[in-house]
Amino acid sequence: MQVFAILPAAGLGTRMAGPQPKQFLTLDGTPILIHSLRAFAAVERISAIYVAVRAHEIERVQAQIAEYGLSSRIHVVEGGEKRQESVANGLAALPAEADDIVLVHDAVRPLIDSATIERTIDAVLTHGAAIVGLPAIDTIKQVERTAHGAIITATIPREYVVLAQTPQGFRYGLLQKAFAEAKADGFVGTDEASLVERAGLPIAVVPGAPSNLKITKPGDLELAEFYLAQSKKQR
Repeated sequence: MQVFAILPAAGLGTRMAGPQPKQFLTLDGTPILIHSLRAFAAVERISAIYVAVRAHEIERVQAQIAEYGLSSRIHVVEGGEKRQESVANGLAALPAEADDIVLVHDAVRPLIDSATIERTIDAVLTHGAAIVGLPAIDTIKQVERTAHGAIITATIPREYVVLAQTPQGFRYGLLQKAFAEAKADGFVGTDEASLVERAGLPIAVVPGAPSNLKITKPGDLELAEFYLAQSKKQR
């Protein structure tokens, strides 16, 4: 059995309002994407890593992989306009069998740790599908959107809610089937788990961490710098 990782990194990062996509911004002097790739390259159980980027960024990413001396296990493929297309392109490139494991990770979650990746792999071995998630702390309100703003319709008990993170892991055959069905139906999900959920299959939750944040806004980068500094102090 093999374990593969796919990192979709073709997004434009418009919410950062900067001159370049957020995955190429630096965190502690190193591109965010490189931090994410390093985390997966450090896990020996992972056979290969596929990063999906826009066509005009392929040479740039290949050069960065070489510059930072990353593993030869990393391959660059062309991404799509949407995350789902990028992951689909990565899936198509995998030399995988049905029982192999595929992890999908946001390229802009640079502080993922090896232990969480390992736990996700173990959970997929047991359940067939698993995602990393955080328990909800705040009270969750369901709302209806109106022309005059949001109106609360219900309170959702926190014990029924987790905040999804990545990696999200699946048996290759299961994920490939979910993607094929979504494409046939014209369904676009918010993450890989949403595609698998449509098939009614159970997905386990692996405990995540606040430090495994997704960098989408300028303030997120500052918070990531803080978490990284705290991590260095603890070593």
